[in-house]
Amino acid sequence: MTPETQIPEAQIPETKAPGRLYRAWDSDLAYAFRTAPVAIVATLVVLVVVFCSVFAPLIAPMNPYNPAALNLMNGFTPPMEPNAFTGEVFLLGTDGQGRDMLSTIMYGTRTSLFVGAMAVLFAMVMGISIGLFAGWRGGWVDSTLMRIADVQLAFPAILIALLVFGIARGFIPDNLRDQLAIWVLIVAIGLSDWVQFARVVRGASMVEKNKEYVQAAQVIGAHPLKIMFRHILPNVMGPVLVIATISLALAIIAEATLSFLGVGVPPTQPSLGTLIRVGQGFLISGEWWILLFPAVTLLALALSVNLLGDWLRDALNPRLR
Repeated sequence: MTPETQIPEAQIPETKAPGRLYRAWDSDLAYAFRTAPVAIVATLVVLVVVFCSVFAPLIAPMNPYNPAALNLMNGFTPPMEPNAFTGEVFLLGTDGQGRDMLSTIMYGTRTSLFVGAMAVLFAMVMGISIGLFAGWRGGWVDSTLMRIADVQLAFPAILIALLVFGIARGFIPDNLRDQLAIWVLIVAIGLSDWVQFARVVRGASMVEKNKEYVQAAQVIGAHPLKIMFRHILPNVMGPVLVIATISLALAIIAEATLSFLGVGVPPTQPSLGTLIRVGQGFLISGEWWILLFPAVTLLALALSVNLLGDWLRDALNPRLR
C-alpha cells in the first residue's frame, strides 16, 4: 500500500475488547458445560430444588408448621384426589396431620440444604487450613496431622458424626438442645469430612511451595501466612471445589441419615431425613406417598449434586480436555 492510499488513523474503526461475560461464555469450562447434557439436567434439578426451598415461605401452598393452618380432616389425603370430608385436592397428598406434602418437602429441603452447605463450608475451612499448614511446614508437623487424618479415615464418617453429636449434646443444657441441635449437627458432619480437603490441599501445597513464585515471595520477605493464603491457595482451589461439590451430596445424605435415626434436627425443624422417618411408619398401612416423595426429592438432589461434581472433576482435568 502506497502512502497516498493509506487510510488515515481517524478513519480506522476501533475494535472493542470482548467483555467479561463473553469471555466467560467462550471459556473452556463453559463450552464443556454446554456440551454435557447430564450436567445441564443436573444443574436444572439443583436450581429448581434450591429455588423452591429458599422461597418456600412465598411459593408453598401453606406453612405446614403453623398449627393454625392445619386441618386434621385433610389427613391422609392421596395425591391428586379430593378429600372425602373437605373436598380439597393436594398435588402430593397430605400426611396424618393434614399437612400438604409439597409444602412440607419445600420446608424440609431448606433445613437439609442449610445443614449440608454449612457442614461442607466448615469442613472446607478446617481442611484447607490444616492442609496448607501441614504442606508448608512439613516434618513432624505434617506427619502428626496426616496420621490423625489416617486414623479418622479408618472409621466411617457417620460414626464420627454420631460420636461428635453425642458428646456435644452431653455438654449442652437441656433447655438449649433444640435451639443448638442444627449447629451441633453441622459441626458433627463437618468434623467427619475435613480429612479429604486436608489431604488434597496438603499434597498440592507441597508441590506449589517449591515453585519459583513462592521462592520469590520468600526472598522479598513475605509472611508465611500471606504466602499460603494469597499465593498457594488460589492455585490449589480447583480440586477443592470438586471435593466440595461431591461432599455437599454426602453431607446432605449424612444429615438425612442422622435425622432418620432420630439424632438430627429437632421435630420442630424437620428435614428430608425426618420426613422419611415419619413416612416409613405409614408405608405398611398404605399411605405410600408420605415416604415416597421426600425420598425421591432427597435422591434427586443428592444424585444431581454428585453428577455435577463428577462433571466438574472431568472439566477441570487438563488431561481430559
